[in-house]
Amino acid sequence: MREELEQAGLDSKEAQLYLAVLALGQPTVAQAAQAAQVSRTNAYDVVRRLTQRGLVTVTEIGPTGERAGRGRGVLRAADPEQFLTEWRARGNVLRELVPRLKAVMSTETARPRVRYLEGQAGITAALWETLTWDVPLKGILSMMDLLQVPGRQTMEEYIAKRRDLGITLNVVRSPEKETEDLWPSREQDLRDVRFAPPEHVFTMTMVIGSDSVAVISSRRENFAMMIDSREYAELQSGLFDSLWSASTR
Repeated sequence: MREELEQAGLDSKEAQLYLAVLALGQPTVAQAAQAAQVSRTNAYDVVRRLTQRGLVTVTEIGPTGERAGRGRGVLRAADPEQFLTEWRARGNVLRELVPRLKAVMSTETARPRVRYLEGQAGITAALWETLTWDVPLKGILSMMDLLQVPGRQTMEEYIAKRRDLGITLNVVRSPEKETEDLWPSREQDLRDVRFAPPEHVFTMTMVIGSDSVAVISSRRENFAMMIDSREYAELQSGLFDSLWSASTR
Protein backbone atom coordinates (compact mmCIF):
# COMPACT_ATOMS: atom_id res chain seq x y z
CA MET A 1 0.00 0.00 0.00
CA ARG A 2 2.97 2.31 0.45
CA GLU A 3 3.38 2.69 -3.31
CA GLU A 4 -0.31 3.54 -3.73
CA LEU A 5 -0.06 6.17 -0.96
CA GLU A 6 2.93 7.69 -2.75
CA GLN A 7 0.85 7.85 -5.92
CA ALA A 8 -1.82 9.63 -3.83
CA GLY A 9 0.68 12.37 -2.98
CA LEU A 10 2.62 11.23 0.11
CA ASP A 11 6.36 10.89 0.06
CA SER A 12 7.99 7.63 1.16
CA LYS A 13 8.48 8.57 4.84
CA GLU A 14 4.96 10.04 5.11
CA ALA A 15 3.45 6.86 3.67
CA GLN A 16 5.46 4.61 6.01
CA LEU A 17 4.58 6.64 9.10
CA TYR A 18 0.90 6.95 8.22
CA LEU A 19 0.63 3.17 7.76
CA ALA A 20 2.42 2.63 11.07
CA VAL A 21 0.02 4.92 12.95
CA LEU A 22 -2.95 3.32 11.19
CA ALA A 23 -1.82 -0.17 12.25
CA LEU A 24 -0.73 0.68 15.82
CA GLY A 25 -3.81 2.68 16.80
CA GLN A 26 -2.43 5.19 19.31
CA PRO A 27 1.37 5.07 19.18
CA THR A 28 3.75 7.70 20.43
CA VAL A 29 5.95 9.39 17.87
CA ALA A 30 8.84 7.16 18.96
CA GLN A 31 6.78 3.98 18.56
CA ALA A 32 5.49 5.04 15.15
CA ALA A 33 8.99 6.03 14.03
CA GLN A 34 10.38 2.65 15.07
CA ALA A 35 7.60 0.73 13.28
CA ALA A 36 8.01 2.87 10.14
CA GLN A 37 11.81 2.61 10.26
CA VAL A 38 12.12 6.38 10.30
CA SER A 39 14.50 8.22 12.61
CA ARG A 40 12.80 9.98 15.53
CA THR A 41 14.22 13.33 14.38
CA ASN A 42 12.68 12.93 10.93
CA ALA A 43 9.46 11.51 12.41
CA TYR A 44 8.52 14.77 14.14
CA ASP A 45 8.80 16.65 10.86
CA VAL A 46 6.79 13.97 9.03
CA VAL A 47 4.08 14.06 11.72
CA ARG A 48 3.86 17.84 11.34
CA ARG A 49 3.26 17.48 7.59
CA LEU A 50 0.67 14.74 8.09
CA THR A 51 -1.22 16.79 10.68
CA GLN A 52 -1.28 19.76 8.32
CA ARG A 53 -3.03 17.55 5.77
CA GLY A 54 -5.48 16.26 8.38
CA LEU A 55 -4.22 12.68 8.03
CA VAL A 56 -2.90 12.39 11.60
CA THR A 57 -3.84 14.06 14.91
CA VAL A 58 -1.75 14.43 18.06
CA THR A 59 -3.51 14.05 21.42
CA GLU A 60 -2.19 14.44 24.96
CA ILE A 61 -3.46 11.65 27.23
CA GLY A 62 -3.08 11.18 30.98
CA PRO A 63 -2.14 8.05 32.93
CA THR A 64 -5.68 6.62 32.66
CA GLY A 65 -5.71 6.90 28.91
CA GLU A 66 -8.21 9.77 28.91
CA ARG A 67 -7.65 13.11 27.20
CA ALA A 68 -5.71 15.42 29.48
CA GLY A 69 -3.98 18.74 29.32
CA ARG A 70 -0.71 17.18 30.38
CA GLY A 71 0.63 13.73 29.69
CA ARG A 72 2.20 11.88 26.81
CA GLY A 73 1.40 12.65 23.19
CA VAL A 74 -0.08 9.89 21.06
CA LEU A 75 -0.87 9.82 17.37
CA ARG A 76 -4.15 8.84 15.75
CA ALA A 77 -4.63 8.28 12.04
CA ALA A 78 -7.59 10.01 10.43
CA ASP A 79 -10.19 7.93 8.65
CA PRO A 80 -8.74 6.96 5.23
CA GLU A 81 -11.83 8.66 3.75
CA GLN A 82 -9.83 11.87 4.33
CA PHE A 83 -7.89 11.11 1.14
CA LEU A 84 -11.11 11.33 -0.90
CA THR A 85 -12.18 14.49 0.92
CA GLU A 86 -8.80 16.05 0.19
CA TRP A 87 -8.97 14.94 -3.46
CA ARG A 88 -12.42 16.45 -3.94
CA ALA A 89 -11.39 19.74 -2.30
CA ARG A 90 -8.24 19.91 -4.44
CA GLY A 91 -10.29 19.15 -7.55
CA ASN A 92 -12.67 22.04 -6.81
CA VAL A 93 -9.75 24.42 -6.39
CA LEU A 94 -8.09 23.26 -9.61
CA ARG A 95 -11.32 23.49 -11.63
CA GLU A 96 -11.51 27.18 -10.69
CA LEU A 97 -7.79 27.83 -11.01
CA VAL A 98 -7.01 26.18 -14.38
CA PRO A 99 -9.16 28.54 -16.51
CA ARG A 100 -7.55 31.53 -14.80
CA LEU A 101 -4.08 30.12 -15.45
CA LYS A 102 -4.97 29.52 -19.10
CA ALA A 103 -6.10 33.14 -19.38
CA VAL A 104 -2.65 34.22 -18.20
CA MET A 105 -0.83 31.85 -20.57
CA SER A 106 0.38 33.48 -23.75
CA THR A 107 -1.29 31.83 -26.75
CA GLU A 108 1.80 32.60 -28.81
CA THR A 109 4.11 30.58 -26.55
CA ALA A 110 1.70 27.74 -25.76
CA ARG A 111 2.82 24.62 -27.62
CA PRO A 112 0.56 21.74 -28.68
CA ARG A 113 0.96 18.65 -26.55
CA VAL A 114 -0.51 15.17 -26.24
CA ARG A 115 -1.03 13.39 -22.91
CA TYR A 116 -1.81 9.72 -22.41
CA LEU A 117 -3.86 8.79 -19.32
CA GLU A 118 -4.24 5.09 -18.54
CA GLY A 119 -7.04 3.15 -16.87
CA GLN A 120 -10.25 4.16 -15.17
CA ALA A 121 -8.50 6.80 -13.07
CA GLY A 122 -7.04 8.38 -16.21
CA ILE A 123 -10.41 8.35 -17.98
CA THR A 124 -12.09 9.95 -14.97
CA ALA A 125 -9.39 12.62 -14.74
CA ALA A 126 -9.78 13.40 -18.44
CA LEU A 127 -13.55 13.84 -18.07
CA TRP A 128 -13.22 16.18 -15.10
CA GLU A 129 -10.59 18.24 -16.91
CA THR A 130 -13.09 19.00 -19.68
CA LEU A 131 -15.12 20.92 -17.09
CA THR A 132 -12.33 23.52 -16.98
CA TRP A 133 -12.62 24.26 -20.71
CA ASP A 134 -14.40 27.10 -22.43
CA VAL A 135 -18.09 26.53 -23.14
CA PRO A 136 -20.05 25.20 -24.87
CA LEU A 137 -18.64 21.70 -25.19
CA LYS A 138 -19.22 19.38 -28.13
CA GLY A 139 -19.16 15.63 -27.72
CA ILE A 140 -19.43 12.30 -29.49
CA LEU A 141 -20.40 9.82 -26.77
CA SER A 142 -20.49 6.05 -26.77
CA MET A 143 -23.06 5.58 -24.03
CA MET A 144 -22.69 1.80 -23.64
CA ASP A 145 -18.93 2.10 -23.17
CA LEU A 146 -19.13 5.04 -20.74
CA LEU A 147 -21.49 3.07 -18.52
CA GLN A 148 -18.76 0.42 -18.26
CA VAL A 149 -15.81 2.79 -17.79
CA PRO A 150 -15.75 5.11 -15.92
CA GLY A 151 -19.17 3.81 -14.84
CA ARG A 152 -22.64 5.17 -14.22
CA GLN A 153 -21.96 6.78 -10.83
CA THR A 154 -18.97 8.74 -12.14
CA MET A 155 -20.94 9.84 -15.19
CA GLU A 156 -23.85 11.02 -13.03
CA GLU A 157 -21.42 13.01 -10.85
CA TYR A 158 -19.83 14.50 -13.97
CA ILE A 159 -23.21 15.51 -15.41
CA ALA A 160 -24.30 17.07 -12.11
CA LYS A 161 -21.08 19.10 -11.86
CA ARG A 162 -21.32 20.21 -15.48
CA ARG A 163 -24.87 21.37 -14.82
CA ASP A 164 -23.81 23.20 -11.65
CA LEU A 165 -21.05 25.00 -13.58
CA GLY A 166 -23.51 26.02 -16.31
CA ILE A 167 -21.59 24.18 -19.05
CA THR A 168 -23.73 23.33 -22.07
CA LEU A 169 -23.11 20.20 -24.14
CA ASN A 170 -24.13 19.39 -27.70
CA VAL A 171 -23.72 15.66 -28.13
CA VAL A 172 -24.02 13.10 -30.93
CA ARG A 173 -24.56 9.43 -30.02
CA SER A 174 -24.97 6.20 -31.96
CA PRO A 175 -28.39 4.53 -31.53
CA GLU A 176 -26.64 1.14 -31.56
CA LYS A 177 -24.68 2.16 -28.46
CA GLU A 178 -27.75 3.15 -26.42
CA THR A 179 -28.55 0.80 -23.53
CA GLU A 180 -31.09 2.68 -21.41
CA ASP A 181 -33.32 5.72 -21.64
CA LEU A 182 -30.65 7.93 -20.03
CA TRP A 183 -29.27 11.40 -20.69
CA PRO A 184 -31.82 12.67 -23.24
CA SER A 185 -32.02 16.24 -24.51
CA ARG A 186 -32.99 18.21 -21.44
CA GLU A 187 -32.89 21.96 -20.95
CA GLN A 188 -32.27 21.76 -17.20
CA ASP A 189 -29.29 19.48 -17.85
CA LEU A 190 -27.94 21.90 -20.49
CA ARG A 191 -27.77 19.00 -22.94
CA ASP A 192 -28.89 18.78 -26.57
CA VAL A 193 -28.72 15.27 -28.04
CA ARG A 194 -28.79 14.12 -31.64
CA PHE A 195 -28.40 10.62 -33.06
CA ALA A 196 -25.93 9.87 -35.82
CA PRO A 197 -27.04 8.13 -39.04
CA PRO A 198 -27.29 4.34 -38.51
CA GLU A 199 -24.15 3.61 -40.53
CA HIS A 200 -22.03 5.60 -38.01
CA VAL A 201 -21.33 3.59 -34.85
CA PHE A 202 -18.93 5.19 -32.35
CA THR A 203 -17.08 2.93 -29.94
CA MET A 204 -15.06 5.80 -28.46
CA THR A 205 -15.97 9.10 -26.83
CA MET A 206 -14.66 12.51 -27.80
CA VAL A 207 -15.16 15.83 -26.00
CA ILE A 208 -14.19 18.95 -27.91
CA GLY A 209 -13.34 22.31 -26.38
CA SER A 210 -12.02 25.50 -27.93
CA ASP A 211 -8.35 24.61 -27.37
CA SER A 212 -8.31 20.91 -26.41
CA VAL A 213 -9.83 17.56 -27.30
CA ALA A 214 -10.32 14.55 -25.01
CA VAL A 215 -10.48 11.10 -26.61
CA ILE A 216 -11.71 8.24 -24.41
CA SER A 217 -11.54 4.59 -25.39
CA SER A 218 -13.80 1.68 -24.52
CA ARG A 219 -12.93 -0.68 -21.65
CA ARG A 220 -11.06 -2.90 -24.10
CA GLU A 221 -8.19 -0.43 -24.55
CA ASN A 222 -8.94 1.54 -21.35
CA PHE A 223 -7.19 4.87 -21.90
CA ALA A 224 -7.79 8.57 -22.43
CA MET A 225 -5.77 10.91 -24.62
CA MET A 226 -5.74 14.68 -24.15
CA ILE A 227 -4.69 16.78 -27.13
CA ASP A 228 -4.02 20.43 -26.34
CA SER A 229 -3.97 22.19 -29.71
CA ARG A 230 -6.19 25.01 -30.89
CA GLU A 231 -5.84 24.02 -34.57
CA TYR A 232 -6.69 20.39 -33.83
CA ALA A 233 -9.66 21.44 -31.69
CA GLU A 234 -10.91 23.69 -34.49
CA LEU A 235 -10.60 20.82 -36.97
CA GLN A 236 -12.55 18.42 -34.75
CA SER A 237 -15.12 21.11 -34.03
CA GLY A 238 -15.71 21.59 -37.76
CA LEU A 239 -16.04 17.84 -38.32
CA PHE A 240 -18.46 17.65 -35.39
CA ASP A 241 -20.60 20.42 -36.92
CA SER A 242 -20.87 18.42 -40.15
CA LEU A 243 -21.91 15.31 -38.20
CA TRP A 244 -24.33 17.39 -36.11
CA SER A 245 -26.10 18.70 -39.19
CA ALA A 246 -26.45 15.14 -40.55
CA SER A 247 -27.80 13.76 -37.26
CA THR A 248 -31.42 13.71 -36.06
CA ARG A 249 -33.07 14.65 -32.78
